[in-house]
Amino acid sequence: QLQLVESGGGLVQPGGSLTLSCVASGFTFGYYTIGWFRQAPGKEREGVSCIASSPDYADSVKGRFIISRDNAKNTVFLQMSNLKPEDTGIYYCAARRLQFFCDAGVNTGYNYWGQGTQVTVSA
Repeated sequence: QLQLVESGGGLVQPGGSLTLSCVASGFTFGYYTIGWFRQAPGKEREGVSCIASSPDYADSVKGRFIISRDNAKNTVFLQMSNLKPEDTGIYYCAARRLQFFCDAGVNTGYNYWGQGTQVTVSA
């Protein structure tokens, strides 16, 4: 069965850090582009980051978030630092067939999605 499972969400204070993980089963991450998306309350889903041969980031998170992948473990991480209240939302990972490069602003074309993990940034 093809599945993606996110974990690592929680409550963190502004300026804090949190690392999310996305573990795949039923397919190999190395064959796919992996993207991270989020949906804040009352807002549409937005792309946060993606990684193919190299990573890409939304302008809102550049310099604060780092995406990485461990293909041997079928796992992608999203390291988040200097978190802001506007980073609050449900974070999803998703997969699509491997591209040479990816665009973090593109939120279509992904075939597989995880269930999401809640990130709340609040004092």
